[in-house]
Amino acid sequence: MPKKDVLKGTYCLVIHLNQKSRIKVGKQGFINFKKGYYVYVGSALNSLESRIKRHLSNDKKLHWHVDYLLKNENAEVVDVVFAVSDDRWECSIASEISKNGEGVPKFGCSDCKCQSHLFYFNDLKPDEICSNSFKKLKLKPENLETLKI
Repeated sequence: MPKKDVLKGTYCLVIHLNQKSRIKVGKQGFINFKKGYYVYVGSALNSLESRIKRHLSNDKKLHWHVDYLLKNENAEVVDVVFAVSDDRWECSIASEISKNGEGVPKFGCSDCKCQSHLFYFNDLKPDEICSNSFKKLKLKPENLETLKI
């Protein structure tokens, strides 16, 4: 039986936090999050579909910084924007998004030199900002409908 193609790529989770929250984020300790929208930028060079499914699941071990945010009862993933690519675009996408959002210092970027991979938006349309960031880098943005998760 042929092995199913494994998608690789970079993704943005658009997260809505319906009220301000103080959340313990692993070894970083407590972070005060404002009410509003957040965009988390990540990559999956093993299995994009599995990584996104994991983020959308409520039943998971807390491993990445974003897991602690997503575990909070006030947080909900409202959209996922991604691009399929064998190359790692995570930091470039984060750099583009940082031009429009407020970075949460040292969040999600312990394995690179970026200031943050999580960005706060009060009322802008973060899904459009994600899509436009992918397009600026000549990547084709897609959403969950493509993956049929």
